[in-house]
Amino acid sequence: MAHELEFFIDGRWIPAGSSARIAVIDPSTGEEIATIADGDAGDVDRAVLAARRAFDTYRSSTVEERMGLLRGIRDGISRRREELALVITREMGSPIKHSRGFQIEACLIQIDVLLKVLEQHKPVGHEGRALVRKEPIGVCGLITPWNGPAQQIVNKAVTCLAAGCTMVVKPSEVTPLSAIILAEILDEAGVPPGVFNLVQGGGASVGAALAAHPGVDMISFTGSKRAATAITIAAADTVKRVVTELGGKSANLVLDDAPLETAIPGAVISCFINSGQMCIAPSRLLVPEARRDEAVAIARATADRLKLGPPMDPAVDIGPMANAAQFAKVSSYVERGLSEGATLVCGGVGRPAGLDRGFYSQPTIFADVTPNMTIAREEIFGPVLAIISYSDETEMLRIANDSRYGLAGYVQSADPKRALEVATRLEAGSIQINYVPFEPEAPFGGYKQSGNGREWGRYGFEEFLETKSIVGWGAASGAEDGGGISLVDAV
Repeated sequence: MAHELEFFIDGRWIPAGSSARIAVIDPSTGEEIATIADGDAGDVDRAVLAARRAFDTYRSSTVEERMGLLRGIRDGISRRREELALVITREMGSPIKHSRGFQIEACLIQIDVLLKVLEQHKPVGHEGRALVRKEPIGVCGLITPWNGPAQQIVNKAVTCLAAGCTMVVKPSEVTPLSAIILAEILDEAGVPPGVFNLVQGGGASVGAALAAHPGVDMISFTGSKRAATAITIAAADTVKRVVTELGGKSANLVLDDAPLETAIPGAVISCFINSGQMCIAPSRLLVPEARRDEAVAIARATADRLKLGPPMDPAVDIGPMANAAQFAKVSSYVERGLSEGATLVCGGVGRPAGLDRGFYSQPTIFADVTPNMTIAREEIFGPVLAIISYSDETEMLRIANDSRYGLAGYVQSADPKRALEVATRLEAGSIQINYVPFEPEAPFGGYKQSGNGREWGRYGFEEFLETKSIVGWGAASGAEDGGGISLVDAV
């Protein structure tokens, strides 16, 4: 692929200033497929300066101009969707049917939503005698994860563009190749020089420099709590806005009236999608004690029907973990579940039979998991489902909310009103009832240690805006002073 050792800065592909390199590994084989440059503070500085210069002009662009850019980006993604899907599967192991499906479709849907937001947005309003304006915040540092590489870049970048901001993007070093394609797409769509800049590299090199840079007004980060903490600390000296979407340990509540024949298969499939590498994965399945055996049997049968294997096979449901570190992490959690006394329903430690290379973890289900077990408390980020039994609704909600995370929640019930009442008592930012698809116009983000701020739709758009009030604006046109507090009189 072209541009592997270059960064996209100020509308041009330029050689990296750093000589450091990072290998890109195909997780299905463990073999190197590319090498990218690992940027440094100098590369970040060049990108931020370009974004700063571009902001002076782009902030004044019209809604029509921004909508035109978004439509051009959408057309480019549609035109190169198969290329993007193949690259995503090669660099992070997402099964090709998922790469062609939600990995790409989410990009197109998010652009459609932003086009609608722009059409409805009113940048000027009034509060009492004050004129209130919503203005672009400035230069944004966008730091994205590897589990949804294209979707995450597109979501943040098009929201930034829609708001009138400029940006420097640092994708995960695990999945840099799809980012190169997206940079080409944005350039071809006519995004002005300096508005979109791409610098590849690791968190310690590029991410830290971006978070600390005094020329950056906002950081939008998706990833781990550990990385978010480091970013927030680095950003603190300049008091820039930091929006984070972090991990989850989402509970899936199967109420005693729920039809298990649909509730349990949906639970397994939702937990294992993208090989379990989803921040919203419902990895804790809470079932009534009286229905424990039936639920476990259905869960086992569902897992047995899922196909694990090379992700380029269109019939495969579960591919490898994205990298060696993630494979080791998942294996260690499975070992911990066994050592702490959970009942192994299926799966286990190590690679499945017949897959002797690559980073494949066995789809694993544990039953008889207690709320204090490690696998019930820690985000595993792999195909591991913990089944927890509860005695009544009070205990169910106590277990569900006894988590430092609060990103998503799921409720299954034959009674929609009852499900809604339970959903209102869950401490999580996004709740899904009976597996109805998530709404892309709804705000997305978490409670507690699952992050700060919101993404998607109007709420995500407004994170990239500053609010300005102007009082006295009507005096020049003869507007009557309606009273209030004068700072001059107060002195």
